[in-house]
Amino acid sequence: MFSVGILTVSDKGSRGEREDLSSGAIKDSLAPLNLNIVRQDIVPDEKDRIAQRLTDWADSGEVDLIVTTGGTGLAPRDVTPDATLSIMDKEVPGFGEAIRAYGMTKVPTAILSRSLAAIRKRTLIINLPGSPKAVTEGLEAIIKALPHAIETLRGEVQNCAIEESQGI
Repeated sequence: MFSVGILTVSDKGSRGEREDLSSGAIKDSLAPLNLNIVRQDIVPDEKDRIAQRLTDWADSGEVDLIVTTGGTGLAPRDVTPDATLSIMDKEVPGFGEAIRAYGMTKVPTAILSRSLAAIRKRTLIINLPGSPKAVTEGLEAIIKALPHAIETLRGEVQNCAIEESQGI
């Protein structure tokens, strides 16, 4: 079982002025992976607050995966990827590439998303857009790779080439 943190980044959501529908879309989309939501929060679109929450959760050792929603666009206050990049150990570019490529088959403006993935310690962090539809589509694009990525970070995968040739 994987442990997950869901972080919604929204000025209005953090003030209680907008209902957070995207975290529910994350839960629904990840349900087939047999996960345990251990952390969930809403923070405003402030780089330092986002970075601190990601750092606290990743460094706690309690979460295998952090999925953020919101703040990945081009608006001045869209700073979630910037916060993630500021605290990461490694970037994992394939996730963002896959999310945008898949999204573009649905809507041409998906190319504007700055969705990305990174690793901090043994935690995979994935930044998704803020709309429930974009969250669902983004996770559809990457869900099959998540278990292998998390197992690798946990040290449970010894030889990727052998497992891939066996269809694992």
